[in-house]
Amino acid sequence: MSTVHTTSPGDFWETDPHHHEEGASTGIGFWVYLMSDCLMFAVLFAVYGVLSGSYAAGPGPKDLFDLELVALNTAFLLISSITFGFAMLAMFKGNQKSTLLWLAVTLLFGLCFLSVEIYEFRHLIHVGAGPQRSAFLSAFFALVGTHGLHVTFGSIWLVVLMVQISQRGLIPANQRRMMCLSMFWHFLDVVWIGVFTFVYLMGMI
Repeated sequence: MSTVHTTSPGDFWETDPHHHEEGASTGIGFWVYLMSDCLMFAVLFAVYGVLSGSYAAGPGPKDLFDLELVALNTAFLLISSITFGFAMLAMFKGNQKSTLLWLAVTLLFGLCFLSVEIYEFRHLIHVGAGPQRSAFLSAFFALVGTHGLHVTFGSIWLVVLMVQISQRGLIPANQRRMMCLSMFWHFLDVVWIGVFTFVYLMGMI
């Protein structure tokens, strides 16, 4: 007598691979990265809070900081976040040319921010207020410099993304990359507002 083998839906469910929405792991992974960055900056803010009064008989914030220059730099970064928002709106409309234009404007303001920060660092080192001068300055250079490195990385990412969009258009993969970079850029904006308030404004009071 022959035996007839039948299959049930469960047989297929056991062998069928799990399907996930495309790009879902990218978004989750990037949020995990941002949370780790939040922890790092929280530690740097805490270190600065502890060491901000340790001048070692050297200059303090009122002697070193140019609040007008820092305010200008803050405006550069805030405006860059607005222009990135325009780039995102253009992306959602499917307008590749406008997206690239607004990304280029964002990059320009990001480079302006970095230029002012480099000028500030060079000036401080020139007047003998380098990171080795006191614990206050070590914490200052560590906090502000780490943020500056993140802006540098974000600017490089902007250039790479512009090349990818120019070559392949606003495909779903490039849209996901823009979403991630948008979160990163706005995160840097929020961190800088904390730096401007906690380091510069409170230091001048």
